[in-house]
Amino acid sequence: MEKIPIRVSTGLESFDSVIDGLRIGDNVVWQVDYIADYRSFVTPFVQRALSENRMVVYLCFAQHEPLLDEDERVTVYHLDASSGFESFSSEVYSIAAREGEGVFYVFDSLSDLLSAWATDLMIGNFFRIICPYLYQLNTVAYFALVRENHSFRTVARIRETTQVLLDVYNADNKIYVHPLKVKGRHLPTMFLPHLKRGDSFSPVTRSVDTGRLLHYFSGKGLDSATRNLDYWDRLFIHVEELLHRTIHREEKRNLLDHLCEIMIGREERIRSLARKHLTLEDLLNIKARLIGTGYIGGKAVGMMIARNMLLQDRSFDWHNCLEPHDSFFIGSDVFYTYIVENGWWKLRMDQKTREGYFEVAKVLREKMLDGRFPEEIEEQFWRVIEYFGQSPIIVRSSSLLEDAFGNAFAGKYESIFCVNQGTPEERYRQFREAIRRVYASTLNEDALAYRLQRGLEKHDEQMALLVQRVSGSYRKDCFFPDLAGVGLSYNTFVWKKEMDPRAGMLRLVLGLGTRAVNRVENDYPRIVPLDVPLLRPHSGENDLRRYSQHDVDVLNISRNEFETIPAADVLSEDMNIRSELVGVRDYESEEQLKERGRGGQRKWILTFDGLLSENPFPQVMQKMLKTLERKYSYPVDIEFTVNFTRGDSFQINLVQCRPLQTRGEGKGIQVVIPSDVPESQILFQSEGNFMGGSLVQPVKRLVYVDSEEYSRLSLSEKYDIARLIGRLNRISRREECPAILLGPGRWGTTTPSLGVPVRFAEINQFVALVEIAYMTGSLMPELSFGTHFFQDLVETDIFYVALFPEREEFLFNVGLIGKGENRLPLLLPECGRYEKTVFVRDVDAENFLLMADIVSRKVLCYTFPKSGG
Repeated sequence: MEKIPIRVSTGLESFDSVIDGLRIGDNVVWQVDYIADYRSFVTPFVQRALSENRMVVYLCFAQHEPLLDEDERVTVYHLDASSGFESFSSEVYSIAAREGEGVFYVFDSLSDLLSAWATDLMIGNFFRIICPYLYQLNTVAYFALVRENHSFRTVARIRETTQVLLDVYNADNKIYVHPLKVKGRHLPTMFLPHLKRGDSFSPVTRSVDTGRLLHYFSGKGLDSATRNLDYWDRLFIHVEELLHRTIHREEKRNLLDHLCEIMIGREERIRSLARKHLTLEDLLNIKARLIGTGYIGGKAVGMMIARNMLLQDRSFDWHNCLEPHDSFFIGSDVFYTYIVENGWWKLRMDQKTREGYFEVAKVLREKMLDGRFPEEIEEQFWRVIEYFGQSPIIVRSSSLLEDAFGNAFAGKYESIFCVNQGTPEERYRQFREAIRRVYASTLNEDALAYRLQRGLEKHDEQMALLVQRVSGSYRKDCFFPDLAGVGLSYNTFVWKKEMDPRAGMLRLVLGLGTRAVNRVENDYPRIVPLDVPLLRPHSGENDLRRYSQHDVDVLNISRNEFETIPAADVLSEDMNIRSELVGVRDYESEEQLKERGRGGQRKWILTFDGLLSENPFPQVMQKMLKTLERKYSYPVDIEFTVNFTRGDSFQINLVQCRPLQTRGEGKGIQVVIPSDVPESQILFQSEGNFMGGSLVQPVKRLVYVDSEEYSRLSLSEKYDIARLIGRLNRISRREECPAILLGPGRWGTTTPSLGVPVRFAEINQFVALVEIAYMTGSLMPELSFGTHFFQDLVETDIFYVALFPEREEFLFNVGLIGKGENRLPLLLPECGRYEKTVFVRDVDAENFLLMADIVSRKVLCYTFPKSGG
């Protein structure tokens, strides 16, 4: 239904006659030379509004002098633009919603936002969000732009959105007002320049005067070529010009600080590392490969800082050891621009509410998979496609909060491989689809739950992207690196007393690194403690075969898709893999094949023993980790690939580096595990195979999934169990009811036959997680040191233990759980039919205690009688 045009005054009756007055719903933008000129129009507007008993709100955020004198009738909000685009825009949006309809608004100059955001693009986005919302609320709002500070494109976007756009010129102390847009109104002289004399306005009607005046105005300010550029681009051009001159060290440092503020991020510890290890030239090089504007995000920052830390280290020849990078960056402002361009900002605001946090996220996530990008951004996407040609690339999340101190967001957002084959148009569509998918992953349930649990749900979480060339070689129809993995500079989870946690560890795979960062079904990377590289968590021929890598992730070039293939295929001679370096001969399997008449085939077990014993690789990786740890002044977690060049030489591609979240070693205090507890009081005990350091944890609830009953369930019923665990998770708040979750196989698997397929958001309230091996089936734990799952456990402070019945020190007394009442039917009556599969026992009155000691590597969970008295 069309809005009824209710006429209101500017406070200047003569000017009302020029533009036929204002209308309720008008957003009025004044382009001025000086803020004082804007103030001269704000004052009568506010005075008239107050005289008519209208509600007036002043939004104050700029560094210029206040536009209004103090007046108790005017509501003033002081806002902080440096809090970021989303926080600032959300606050303005919330103010408008709270104040309601019919309010008259005065905004400080929007041009002042450049000092906080450094880009015209986001000022245009802010206006496109707020202007339509104020229009819906039947308000009248005044905005200002300082002329020549903004690109033509930004002014055009504002002109397109606003109802009224007015040019105000100050020439020889004479004020001229030139209406450029007055929506829904027209008068014969409306769009001519008008000279202000006192409170009266008269049109400049003679063509000779109008022509001379406009020619004079058009000659002021920036030349048209520069006005085609965003403020962001003009800033970097200015920096580049300064570098060609001799500038003082302090000026250079100030420039570096400013660029770090607008490109690197808001966390001071990361910015401090950037200022120390990145130069102005580095930041200009990043800008040259940046799509859009804004931050490059945590993942990209970590990679760039870490590479420079190594290249600046003169104790080792890192220049020849490191693979060069030629990554592109998609600035964080593109993420918000995508939302604004598609008209989803209201959904974004609704999703930020308590009621809509998860539910609205589902709607917005689906929409983000099929949105449009502005034409100028799509043109820059083409630049990436043309640069990489048909080389495989990966589009990786690099959000503002990712890979920071305390918040790794490990595995919460997607990273998408683009095999990048086909016509340019097909490759472009694949690339754009990958970007959409990563953007949509910001609204995944696990990511939302992670932010909520860590108190980050209200923080700006702009998603920047890192576009990297996939490291590797073409091998027949496949493309993949020789090796990939995860490295930790501090190995909190050693499994033997003599191991040194300070030595660090690797999680190593053949092929793409996806199998190193994720828990993969029925497959095991090589765990490498860097003080004793050949030591394994398991021993024996059968264990060696079982706990090894059986499949390899590759990019299939002919099929244009990510693919998993058997390791045996990769180790065949035509794949050009040095089998003796990455594996050992499996003579037992060869003999079995020979007995079946299929002799002559070589069989390998991927152990990487040759690489770890005959090559300097472990020593180089340890030096890399310790160098980064020293320069970070903090343990680090890296992702890498390795490609062999000639002989034993290799190059490492440092894909990612972030601070490693650790629980330490129980603050250096040894926990004395009692040795005289009667077996009848022990729930479980083990030696080794736990993660989480030393602890003493009282327990009030046990949640146990019975393996036999679980294995009898249908596929859909196993998923029911996962959702049931999620509901128990929500009512077992760890502060009030610390609970242990025990179950068969792997928690969080995607294959229900291997364990319970819970999402991490469904187990994040438990204080401890126990995985129990059952040798008769495929329900086997995985010691997932270094995976995203591992990072989740550490950051959420969840203790983990794997129980293996065949171990001598193993004890699991399941009968102790069954002694009490199963409270599942009482807590979740609708799930009562699963009471044989899931047992919930409250043990608050029985003094249950979980204890672990990092020194003795022992873990014990038991009950003990309360002392009398």
